[in-house]
Amino acid sequence: MTALDTTKKTDWLALGAVTITVLAWASAFVAIRGVGTSFGAGPLALGRLLIGTIALGAILMLRRTWVRPGRTQWIQIISVGVFWFAIYNVSLNAAEQRVDAGTTSMLIQIGPILVALFAGLLLGEGFPRWLVIGAAIAFSGAVLVGVVTAVTTTDTTKTDADFLGIALCLLSAATYAIGVLSQKPVLRGVPGLQVTWMACAIGALCTLPFAPALIEDLGTASAGATGGLIYLGLVPTALAFSTWAYALTRMDAGRLGITTYGVPPLTILMAWLLLGEVPHFLAVVGGMICLVGVGLSRRR
Repeated sequence: MTALDTTKKTDWLALGAVTITVLAWASAFVAIRGVGTSFGAGPLALGRLLIGTIALGAILMLRRTWVRPGRTQWIQIISVGVFWFAIYNVSLNAAEQRVDAGTTSMLIQIGPILVALFAGLLLGEGFPRWLVIGAAIAFSGAVLVGVVTAVTTTDTTKTDADFLGIALCLLSAATYAIGVLSQKPVLRGVPGLQVTWMACAIGALCTLPFAPALIEDLGTASAGATGGLIYLGLVPTALAFSTWAYALTRMDAGRLGITTYGVPPLTILMAWLLLGEVPHFLAVVGGMICLVGVGLSRRR
């Protein structure tokens, strides 16, 4: 196998990992919206993180690989756990109790812009022309999706995007960016699966005060809502964060972050099919613009 063939194989593996991540994270917005009436924001975050920690821990034990993090790496991993796993999840859950899934997923896309900006400034990734062009196009599409969704009222869905809900979405976007920027450098020396498990466990510890409320919510939740919680822990958390870490070891943080602009149109589609939140046709147009921007951002 030539060096060129190896590069192509690695690119395809990274692309597959990104695809899994985007699909899983899009479904997470819909699942959170669906179970939000049964679980509070904090308890839902704790339950999701506990399930993710157990699943990732089991895989890590089977692999029997462990790299002892240095002091700086510990600080970076703690930052990922506190900001991206703990604060992000609680604020996102609280936001989706006030804002519909499609609008929430759009507002979160401010995060990748912050990642691309600070990755260029702090991680030395620079500002490739097609990355900037793709980011601008994808962001414009996400804005169109969000604005149209926010002002559209139908028989099946009514958006109540109050100030607090929007502020929580922006907080989620900021903590997402902090998490990605903290995670990228630590992956150079610590395996992605280990970093994901450690960050997930730290996030679970941070949200542990919600344990009594989680127990109470589990006592009254339906089987479907409990199943949704388990799904959130296994797929959008354990699986998707692992595939994200895998891709992040093979791609620039800024370029990888822009690929998440595929999330809003997928979220709109899933929310339409599963929650009956019917999108405006302009939201569909915005979703197509997002995908065009993602494709352009990957050009060299």
